[in-house]
Amino acid sequence: MPAKKKINKSGMRSRLSWAETCGIVALTLAAPLAWWQPALAVVPLTVFVGLCVAAPFFPQFPFYTETISRGRAGIEAISLTFDDGPSPSSTPILLDLLARYRLRATFFVVGKQAEAYPELIAGILAGGHSIGNHSYEHSNFLMLHSPESLFSDIEKTQKILAKAGIRPLVFRPPVGIVSPVLVPVLDRMDLKVVNFSCRAFDRGNRNIHHLAARILRHLRPGDILLLHDISPADRSLSADWRQELDVLFRNLAEQHRVLPLEELIGHPVMVPVPAQSE
Repeated sequence: MPAKKKINKSGMRSRLSWAETCGIVALTLAAPLAWWQPALAVVPLTVFVGLCVAAPFFPQFPFYTETISRGRAGIEAISLTFDDGPSPSSTPILLDLLARYRLRATFFVVGKQAEAYPELIAGILAGGHSIGNHSYEHSNFLMLHSPESLFSDIEKTQKILAKAGIRPLVFRPPVGIVSPVLVPVLDRMDLKVVNFSCRAFDRGNRNIHHLAARILRHLRPGDILLLHDISPADRSLSADWRQELDVLFRNLAEQHRVLPLEELIGHPVMVPVPAQSE
């Protein structure tokens, strides 16, 4: 089906989202059905509503807006990303291992964590890694907030990171959920959604048993790999977690091509800005 277009406020032409296209199709089907058999008119509308409800729970499906979850076509490489940090109990471990295997990653940081540990943000940048916005509070229900609340949350993290001299250009929503309310907020802030295509279902490092093996078994060229920058909830497993990461990173360095996220997706993750003081 040829891509449909619309005119945005800036006068530039852009594609209709899947949500808009499906809505148009549902209404187009419902109209004649309502005339011919009114009871059937509810079918396409119900399917559309079902898609609207279900779509946010599939992070790779760009239903409401363009969502980057894989690398560009033809790129035989993967990228590493870490969510939920920084944290003094995990970030230094990650930075040490990444440096050991000469890997570069993107850290999607939580604003309140970045605010509490600016030295860790500086360490991430000093290691040659990039930083994306992962909201300020990391509320699992953030996408149910009002547009004003969403904007305030995301902007607060942008301002905190500006103090470190950077402005993220990508946003990863908590739990990967994209809602229709988020779309105009990100458009206003010139942020793109970057989710993931490979994860270990580690439940925020609560399930680290065979972590490396689970990832390596499913990893494919073009994948954006999701891991977490938080220590295991059971601190007795910290050594095991570090060992799993060591195995994973060593294998990635020896057997795979690992690119910085911006190279894999063909879009900058962040840009420098004059560091802002308090």
